[in-house]
Amino acid sequence: MIIGITGGVGTGKSTVLGILEEDFGANIIMADEVAKYLQAPGGRCYAPIVDAFGEEILDMEDPAHPIDRAKLASIVFEDPDKLEDLNYIVHPLVKIEIMCQISGFYNKNSEALIVIEAALLIEAGYTDIIDELWVVTADREIRIQRLEESRGYTREKCEAVMASQLSEEEFADFADFVVDNSGSIEDTKKQIAERLTELDILED
Repeated sequence: MIIGITGGVGTGKSTVLGILEEDFGANIIMADEVAKYLQAPGGRCYAPIVDAFGEEILDMEDPAHPIDRAKLASIVFEDPDKLEDLNYIVHPLVKIEIMCQISGFYNKNSEALIVIEAALLIEAGYTDIIDELWVVTADREIRIQRLEESRGYTREKCEAVMASQLSEEEFADFADFVVDNSGSIEDTKKQIAERLTELDILED
């Protein structure tokens, strides 16, 4: 069983991943971590990105000349065409690497529970490799509070980032299951356990 996890910023996707891994033994694949690995010097995304965006995105103070993700982000998020160029390079290679990791997990255990987390899981076309799509939600004010506390965002930045993503309703349209992460961790665990039981992953 492969479950895809997505949701807006501040909804607590990391909390849900932690519960699935620690309480239910899931194998976690995080698309952003895969992308970081592939963008490191020697990774499959490194040379194509440098070719496309130039050496000004590199950290030249580091002998390995890694990509400065902050510099790259500042370029692509100000220019939709450049963001599209970056996604065109990164997403297919990330997806290939994720498929390799899935094969590795299944080779070890044919009944493994695998969870893929990606902020752009829907937009990047991961729905064709998952069995079930879960969307994590939380009340708007709770999301803003979390972002202010964990990332130091201003309220204005929270609202701007949230506005740039799919709305709660749009996320929910794609979901097989919605996890409401507005309450306690125990409440979230209960929702997850009930769904896994429905899917025959857990016994009653």
